[in-house]
Amino acid sequence: CFLIIFLSLTASLTYASDPSPLQDFCVADNASQLFVNGKVCKDPKLAQANDFFFAGLDKPGNTANALGSRVTQVNVAQIAGLNTLGISMVRIDYAPGGQNPPHTHPRATEILTILEGSLYVGFVTSNPDNRLITKTLQKGDVFVFPEGLIHFQQNVGYKNAVAIAALSSQNPGVITIANAVFGSKPAINSNVLAKAFQVDNKVVNQLQSQFWMDNN
Repeated sequence: CFLIIFLSLTASLTYASDPSPLQDFCVADNASQLFVNGKVCKDPKLAQANDFFFAGLDKPGNTANALGSRVTQVNVAQIAGLNTLGISMVRIDYAPGGQNPPHTHPRATEILTILEGSLYVGFVTSNPDNRLITKTLQKGDVFVFPEGLIHFQQNVGYKNAVAIAALSSQNPGVITIANAVFGSKPAINSNVLAKAFQVDNKVVNQLQSQFWMDNN
């Protein structure tokens, strides 16, 4: 009896990053002032085709920036019908030498498909191993970045590269490591970072004074 109770409680606490839908769909009501874990649903009878539609992913993103890349997001903010469905996607454009810098998605695993070009990609496992797993991908190749792990992509070809990625959350989130550590507002105390990275405070101050670009 105890085992049955224990297993039932364990099962009830096991769920994915996003809540599972309890109906066919739950189109986000972006006009609602209620704050919930996700988005408030609007009346299903009011759902329209455009609630499940996004146009423009065929258009290249502007890579004329310091990183040489641009991420075009298609999540619940762009498609209200993604609410509670636990999935989203992005298009990533890379100029020659451009990169999608080291970052994490706190709520999603990512599966990346190369449409054009050649990318050097990788992720780092958690402590204590911090193992770097990398591969150079060509057109048609697919690579997976596990949820929460730091990962990156860099265009190692001589022409523009394009990738499409699916993510296992309607709102996967993104934390770009350099931006979060050196570009936080307010800034993290330089003594903290100097000790953490074992560098001089002047190095930290120089890094914190830079503009940390967001390519999303």
